[in-house]
Amino acid sequence: MLDFLDHLGIDHATRLIIIAWSIRIGLSLVALGIGFWIAARVANLGKRALERARVDDTLAGFLRNAIYGLLIAFVIVQVMGMAGIPTASFIAALGAAGLAIGLALNSSLSNLAWGVLLILFRPYRIGDYVLVGGVEGTVESINLMHTYVVTPDNREAVVPNSKVGGDAIINFNRRGTRRFEIKVGIAYEDNIGKAMEIIRGLLEADPRIMKDPAPGVWTDSLGASNVTLVIRGWCTVSDMYGAQTQLLLSIKDQFGEAGITIPSSTTDIRLLPPQAPEAA
Repeated sequence: MLDFLDHLGIDHATRLIIIAWSIRIGLSLVALGIGFWIAARVANLGKRALERARVDDTLAGFLRNAIYGLLIAFVIVQVMGMAGIPTASFIAALGAAGLAIGLALNSSLSNLAWGVLLILFRPYRIGDYVLVGGVEGTVESINLMHTYVVTPDNREAVVPNSKVGGDAIINFNRRGTRRFEIKVGIAYEDNIGKAMEIIRGLLEADPRIMKDPAPGVWTDSLGASNVTLVIRGWCTVSDMYGAQTQLLLSIKDQFGEAGITIPSSTTDIRLLPPQAPEAA
């Protein structure tokens, strides 16, 4: 290299500066390569540690990339300092760019933050039947930005995670059981005690209806044309709709056999005779 510089006619002091800069840049490039390798290793080790801790794969991947990005930024700043490049303006530019991106992506960052919290704390899982963000259905998938819910009529709803986190989350599966409630009206002239006895027998006979807590039937209200009975019982989530449907069918059949009427709503219309006009 010295012969090459001599050939160019460069003086001794300038040659020393060029050599020093060449060594500094070479060392900086080596440090950059080593820094990138260490950053990747640390990020991958962090991801494996999260996976061993049974953290969700989506969250583990996101945290791995976040750690890697932060380490790369740190390495670049340090290497720039080693190379003699001023870093203050670079750091200020990064901060300004981060602020601008944060303001532009405010809603997306909100979704991202809530996505991390939802994956971390798991208020619901894939396959759960939930009410989130005003949408009721079965959770199909969860990512860092959205929750995908399939409604009972097989429509797919994409719910932003910020909307999920900002509202109440109702998980119908979390506790494994659900309470059902059925209201049945009978005619005033029918025997209320007999009707309640029939219903209690049906509740006792169905093995899908839990006996603890005990099911029951009560008088709910007195309507315009019927006495309303309310029936409550507990089932597992998977059995609830089947047990409820069978109970309704059995009530109709046994009420019919016992002569108990389930009245329909009626409207009583009375026609009044016309009044004679008053004499002048």
